[in-house]
Amino acid sequence: MEAFEAVAIGAAAVAAGGINAVVGSGTLITFPTLLAFGSPPVLANVSNTVGLVPGVISAAYGYRRELRGQRRRLVRFGAASLTGGLVGAVLLLNLPADTFRAAVPVLILLACVLVVLQPRLNRWMKQRPDRGRRDGGVPLWLGILGTGVYGGYFGAAQGVLLMGLFGSFLSDDLQRLNAAKNVLAFLVNGVASVVFIAVTEVDWSAAGVIAAGSTLGGWLGAKVGRRLPPAVLRGVIVLVGGTAAVAVAL
Repeated sequence: MEAFEAVAIGAAAVAAGGINAVVGSGTLITFPTLLAFGSPPVLANVSNTVGLVPGVISAAYGYRRELRGQRRRLVRFGAASLTGGLVGAVLLLNLPADTFRAAVPVLILLACVLVVLQPRLNRWMKQRPDRGRRDGGVPLWLGILGTGVYGGYFGAAQGVLLMGLFGSFLSDDLQRLNAAKNVLAFLVNGVASVVFIAVTEVDWSAAGVIAAGSTLGGWLGAKVGRRLPPAVLRGVIVLVGGTAAVAVAL
């Protein structure tokens, strides 16, 4: 890897790590960068997923205060994310590369709508007879499972999808939900990376540069994201999510 290529990929990784910490669409920065330097799509996707894992860990650590009291939730949802990430990774290695392409923009835009409607949805949830339910029930678990499948397959904007689901089914502080999102994204990327490392080729030079950059970006993103008011964070999610949908569609 030449110096210019390493610097470009590293800079993209810093940005991706920061965006993943706050929202979750960093793949749309690093993945196209790898393609621009001639990496084949599947190899780029695999190497990108492996490289972004340390960045997600960094972001989750940065949100450790907001994770307090969420152990039961994370165990329940983590099982769905691990299962989904495993299935998605297997699909990536066995299905045509464009299988999910048509559905991705629709999923991202739907998630953005759910994020925008979160305050109204939360008020509606509190008025329901079953408002005592705090785990979202089976529908949310299945939604997280599906998001895990998507994340293991490609991963772009899985954080937007998770935040949209959380906003629809859970009544909680947005920063706490964002912290939980980072943990679930780590589980998805982590299990997918284990599969990729075990059975397919990884561009370790690219993955290493992305790992270093995304770790720094994840730490910086967490420091900034934790200070954003809910309305601003919601706006950032919608802006990045809308841009991601357009980018994928094109």
